[in-house]
Amino acid sequence: MKFKAFLTDNGITLLERRFIPALEKINRICHLYLTPDHVFFLHNLINGDDLQSVAQFQIQSLFYDYRISSQNQDRIAFSLDLSLLLRALRSSASIVAEHFGGAANRLQIKLVKKLPPNSTQPMPFLTFESKGDKSAVIQDVPISKPLSRAQVVELQTALDMAKELPSSLVQVPDVIQLQSFVDRMKHVGDLLNVSISKYGDLHLQISTTLITLGAEFRKLIVLGEQAELPAEDRNLSAQSRTVRAIQRGEAMSVQVSVKHFGKSLHCHLAKPDSTFYGIAPQGACLTVIFQFFVPGSRQVDKSISLHCRLPVLDAGSS
Repeated sequence: MKFKAFLTDNGITLLERRFIPALEKINRICHLYLTPDHVFFLHNLINGDDLQSVAQFQIQSLFYDYRISSQNQDRIAFSLDLSLLLRALRSSASIVAEHFGGAANRLQIKLVKKLPPNSTQPMPFLTFESKGDKSAVIQDVPISKPLSRAQVVELQTALDMAKELPSSLVQVPDVIQLQSFVDRMKHVGDLLNVSISKYGDLHLQISTTLITLGAEFRKLIVLGEQAELPAEDRNLSAQSRTVRAIQRGEAMSVQVSVKHFGKSLHCHLAKPDSTFYGIAPQGACLTVIFQFFVPGSRQVDKSISLHCRLPVLDAGSS
């Protein structure tokens, strides 16, 4: 089982300044899954009771001279602490920038086994090596024992399932406003009702015995299945419109954790260009998709993707 590669300058920027800080807010511990074509950071894919996240990168978006081999179709997976990974990456990147002026062919990352101090058992590490002409600086990040063949198959199966998209997605243009609303809601209660219609409506509501707090985003861009709002519904309240849309099969509603919803919003530290919300078939989960553009264009960057799946506490109506 072998892995080594050189980080590109773009790869360092993506990981250090955008993705790892965002993913660390979801949970410090995650799986790093390496394949011949992609690198994945995965949260809770095998545990369906918590917020799931999938960050996917094509190899060339992060690495140069990427080499991987294993007896499991050249796939390797293990868990690690993102805060330790970020600390080692920042330290190594600063050394490379200060002494060598850039990462190209200077910052190598690889899997190694070492004997820790006061131990008789070799342990696996993800190592950053900053190479100079006459010296090298090494930063070791402890990792779990690599997953077995059966565990990797289980992880890949869960990943394939997590890629299923809702039939309708609505684009939320003002995530800052959404974040502000969630910040107020978390002091009211723990459960959030989320309704999404094919008309382009996103309705959020939290209720207790004493108070009901809601927000609605209307006439949003819809991807996938769409419908026209009936004329007789246009002057109804948000709650009445939502109930009627659900009855017609033109909207879905689920209940999720306010905590999970708030954590998913931290993904904006990765600086996505668009954000979409949708409800999976049969109300299986609430899906949040973050889209990235090729720098300087409106063209979707297919080399990078990030999405979250929020577990449903109550399937609501669908």
